[in-house]
Amino acid sequence: MISTIRNALQVMAIQRPHVAVVCLLLCCLSGGHSIPDPRQREALIRLETSMQTGGHEVLTDAEQRLDAVLYKLKQVEVMRADFPPAMHFFKARHLIRSSPVFSLLQKMPKGAALHVHDFSMVDVEWLLTNATYRPYCYICFTDDQSIRFIFSSRSPKPVPHCSPWYLLESLRAKMNTTELDNSIMGNLTLFTQQDPETVYPSQDTVWFKFEHTFRAVWGLVTYAPVFRDYYYQGLTELYMDNVMYLELRCLLPEIYELDGSTHDRAWTLKTYKDVTRHFKAAHPDFFGARIIFTVQRQVNVSFMTKTVEEAMKLQKNFPDIMAGFDLVGREDKGRPLWYYRDALSLPMERGVTLAFFFHAGETNLEGTEVDQNVLDALLFNTSRIGHGFALLRHPVAKGLSKKEDVAVEVCPISNQVLKLVDDLRNHPAAVLMSENHPMVISSDDPGVFGASGLSYDFYEAFVGFGGLRSNIGSLKALAKNSIRYSSLTAQQQEEALASWQRRWDKFVSENVF
Repeated sequence: MISTIRNALQVMAIQRPHVAVVCLLLCCLSGGHSIPDPRQREALIRLETSMQTGGHEVLTDAEQRLDAVLYKLKQVEVMRADFPPAMHFFKARHLIRSSPVFSLLQKMPKGAALHVHDFSMVDVEWLLTNATYRPYCYICFTDDQSIRFIFSSRSPKPVPHCSPWYLLESLRAKMNTTELDNSIMGNLTLFTQQDPETVYPSQDTVWFKFEHTFRAVWGLVTYAPVFRDYYYQGLTELYMDNVMYLELRCLLPEIYELDGSTHDRAWTLKTYKDVTRHFKAAHPDFFGARIIFTVQRQVNVSFMTKTVEEAMKLQKNFPDIMAGFDLVGREDKGRPLWYYRDALSLPMERGVTLAFFFHAGETNLEGTEVDQNVLDALLFNTSRIGHGFALLRHPVAKGLSKKEDVAVEVCPISNQVLKLVDDLRNHPAAVLMSENHPMVISSDDPGVFGASGLSYDFYEAFVGFGGLRSNIGSLKALAKNSIRYSSLTAQQQEEALASWQRRWDKFVSENVF
């Protein structure tokens, strides 16, 4: 055993000569069968720690002092009988909110949010108050016990499988407003005060409700005045959570006006650009946002081909705001990437640069066509892997993504709520984090999950994935990763990192006790 370890360390010493602990181990290990030297054990522990995310971060004195504080706080957290990462987020949310670790993470500059969806980024209470109380807002009730909205200057036309349209203002005058509003909010979020395992006993159940929340919110957020305000509010919630940059996955739908007229995708993309510019003008330390154009993975090849062609056109016309392209929707029920291989090959065939940011591996169905998406995403030169939950079952894909420096966008709360994993200590990203695999932390659909910003997901990663081993160096590395693996140019990344570093230094100095 000793000789095996020695040989492995010799190779590591050649590949990573900067790891001083390797040299120590080579000196300490002997070929005999004596009781192991305590120095060997300590050196092995230090070696493993150096290999994790943030293991090579050189910490200042102030950072080391803050790390000592965090470690003590986390020790208390880990020893709790009601340990939040081991619980469903809906049950744990109030515990997380009272956590001193979470309080620190809220203050921490987290860099960028790289995996967030367009119409699930805002707190549903904001939607209720700031959208449904506007004039000309109509509601109807569907046969499958959901709701739909539309804004209209005249009585809207009936839609299939839905009740007649009711003007919400009139309906509230006739009903108990609190009960009606609570019912509306219940249709816009998955969050429940009941036992979530009972309410959502299977993936099919939770995905059914999940998809219905998007259908319910659609008529609200695609109304032009709400659309602008909603996106601005989404930027505000991220900014208040100390996020400085966003890459937002967007369907770029037709946006409608009160008279029923609609705007095309170019208008929608330009509006994202304009609202971002206005937000930056009001918040000069916010670095900006870019859009990843998305399409549902249930469409046919012909539709996908037309959409990829439109994506290439939008990329050409809006290079500063358009980041790339992705497929969205439930991966298990959608068509695999390989099904669309001809359409997805168009940019390369035409010599057009269109970055891909594919959802891949958001599944636990091992061996299916969908399960191969992680390999196919890499074959199509994806810039990042969305979720990558299945990556550990694909050693070739895992090795390629690390070799090619393709980061995994890890969304802890989303993976738990959508029933891929129960206890976040068992999330595959815990292994990725221990190996310093390229990864970033993001929030996916915070509004639907009853979360906001990135702090909740950072908490689950820091406390759940990392346990007591992860430290302030891990947090620092994850924040820097979010900028390094963004679609920003190299120069923009340098500027963003410099801005982030100033905020980080301020955060550390203000929280060292």
